[in-house]
Amino acid sequence: MLEKIKETTSFIRNKTGFEPRAGIILGTGLGRMVNVMEVEVVLEYELIPNFPVSTVEGHSGRLVFGTAGGRKVVVMQGRFHYYEGYSMEEVTFPVRVMKYLGIEHLFVSNASGGMNPAFEIGDLMIINDHINLIPSPLIGKHYEEFGPRFPDMSRPYDPELISKANEIAKKHGIKVHEGCYVGITGPSLETPKEYEYLRIIGGDAVGMSTVPEVIVARQMGLPCFAVSIITDLGIPGKIVEVTIDDVKRAAEKAEPNITLIMSEILSSL
Repeated sequence: MLEKIKETTSFIRNKTGFEPRAGIILGTGLGRMVNVMEVEVVLEYELIPNFPVSTVEGHSGRLVFGTAGGRKVVVMQGRFHYYEGYSMEEVTFPVRVMKYLGIEHLFVSNASGGMNPAFEIGDLMIINDHINLIPSPLIGKHYEEFGPRFPDMSRPYDPELISKANEIAKKHGIKVHEGCYVGITGPSLETPKEYEYLRIIGGDAVGMSTVPEVIVARQMGLPCFAVSIITDLGIPGKIVEVTIDDVKRAAEKAEPNITLIMSEILSSL
């Protein structure tokens, strides 16, 4: 895998001549952040050696290089999921590539189901911890270049970045929560009893991404910030039938608030 990462990194550097300082992964229905960026270069995933290709509706499948919040960034407009049939190595491959390209922070967004009774559709949840119910991306051969075999996860989400996000949200009157995200495989959405179980074990929101990317980022020493848009509710009495279109509409409506918070955090780095 190490040789593939180096090959992909070299290809991207030669194509873009760009040195990003932050990486951003955009979730379902959240790809429009690039519209407020100063875009310099765009690479389609299918043209990048060793890169997987997004197969999920709402994920464009492009690496976008440019400036956001005054910082040079690389944005994944579309991510990869275990349920697409990719290995965990493939799911997290782009994070390792972004690290080798020079990023110093990782920002992640996702659409998720809310299980905390205080949540409403369209709310933002800043992730302060997670529970991983997906196979670990660190299973398999270990490469010393990536970091420790047994990385510490006592602070998976950077407290300083969380504090900045809360301050920014308060300044702009944006409603935010903090909570624990549960990562599951999907692709089926949760049954009422699964929601109940995930709430009992400590989850506030649930989704099918983010955790693998953060585990790999933390192994490689990258501070992480992640935020969920609550696009549906797994709360007794509020559970209704949900489609991917419902999720996308809810995410797109709340997206400007995520873009604002992330842009201002980037400006403060």
